[in-house]
Amino acid sequence: MAGKGGKGLVAAKTTANKDKKKAVSRSSRAGLQFPVGRIHRQLKARVAANGRVGATAAVYSAAILEYLTAEVLELAGNASKDLKELDTLIKGTIAGGGVIPHIHKSLINKSSKD
Repeated sequence: MAGKGGKGLVAAKTTANKDKKKAVSRSSRAGLQFPVGRIHRQLKARVAANGRVGATAAVYSAAILEYLTAEVLELAGNASKDLKELDTLIKGTIAGGGVIPHIHKSLINKSSKD
């Protein structure tokens, strides 16, 4: 009857729970902002060969998409700065954000008089 007892399995589970590490996303491992896991899932859904996609294909695709997005965003920002009308619109829109800052009185540090 060796190996049929339940106690050994429970002990193994408790030690396994203590050794668990925090999950790290593939995006953070690659140093990217774009979601590598989501891109991998989308690639697998669109491939005809039984959904087989290499692990690095998603990382590479995410890096390319992030780079191209950054380039387009930079060019759009430069173009908006060049146009005077857009520059004034963006200055007023993004800087304030439409939110008036309010700090509750109890949160403001009171300076002590020494």
